[in-house]
Amino acid sequence: MLQCTAVTRLPIMDALVALTAMEGGPGHPPDALVDAFVLCELAGHDETAEHASHLYTADTRDDRDLWFRWTGTGAHRVHRFDVLPLCLAELHERHMGLAWQCLLFRDHRPRDHSFSVTDPFREAITEERQAEERQAGERQAGEGSAQP
Repeated sequence: MLQCTAVTRLPIMDALVALTAMEGGPGHPPDALVDAFVLCELAGHDETAEHASHLYTADTRDDRDLWFRWTGTGAHRVHRFDVLPLCLAELHERHMGLAWQCLLFRDHRPRDHSFSVTDPFREAITEERQAEERQAGERQAGEGSAQP
């Protein structure tokens, strides 16, 4: 399933307060904020559902992360910061001996675990890069076979 593509501006001062108050939070909260905008990390959903973006992983024993959650847009946007435990779901590839932990918070929509969600932007960039590499390889092959 595809990832939600909702983006919103992060209220920086509110985020700094949430990071400062968080148990196991960063020593220097401004360093933890990477960007002024956040992307919803959940699987695609309708606008009645709340969007969520991971902000920080706490340095505590109980695996709690700071999430920025919002609904609406512009002047109608409502947001909050939540420290939430990790989802307990795992995907096991027994024949390869691999396991993937869901990177979302506990109690997100069932079946929409992070290992089942595809980022449409990353997919588009990957496809574009592969096409460019194929074209470059074809040009090199064409140049190599050209005789003066």
